[in-house]
Amino acid sequence: MRKAGTIMVAAVAAVALGACSPSTEEPSDQPPGSDPTPTHIAQSSGASEEPDRTEGSVTTSPGDQGPECTAEDIEVSGEFGAKPEITIPGNCAPPSELLTEDLSEGDGPEITQGSQVEMDYLLLTWADRQEKDTSFGKQPFALTVGNGEVISGWDEGLLGLKEGGRRLLVVPADMAYGNQPNHPLAQDTLVFVVDAVSVSG
Repeated sequence: MRKAGTIMVAAVAAVALGACSPSTEEPSDQPPGSDPTPTHIAQSSGASEEPDRTEGSVTTSPGDQGPECTAEDIEVSGEFGAKPEITIPGNCAPPSELLTEDLSEGDGPEITQGSQVEMDYLLLTWADRQEKDTSFGKQPFALTVGNGEVISGWDEGLLGLKEGGRRLLVVPADMAYGNQPNHPLAQDTLVFVVDAVSVSG
């Protein structure tokens, strides 16, 4: 298990759109999460009654309660470039603000507004602890940060990450798909682990 770095809690911002690419081996111009039904991942009907840990996802008993979780409460294992495993606790509530935590420090260029980046990512939804989308083992997802190509939780949460670094992002619904009421993830808090594969500009 690897957990390191600093926690940055960012104020909720209102920008729009996407964060998790369609499930094909071909590059996509769609932002991650924009495919409402990823073909490589079955939609989950909810958390199972017994914990059922699988690679890239964790299912725990329902009943998020207590204080809001922090980034430190979420466990992530795996090295940069490898598909991570994420454990979301069941004894605290999903956060209402964007959380970020650097899991490994990169040594390349730093992501700033307007940076052109390629990212690998894994997405879980808080409510059912199930994997919804990933680029690991496929094409990294390309975007220009700060252009509104993706959800605001990405545009804000990627800032400061360096090429070669891995970061945890926990994105509340109002910084994800909350402004798209017909989106299947409109009410969900989204949990990403992202790797900065390349950064330029």
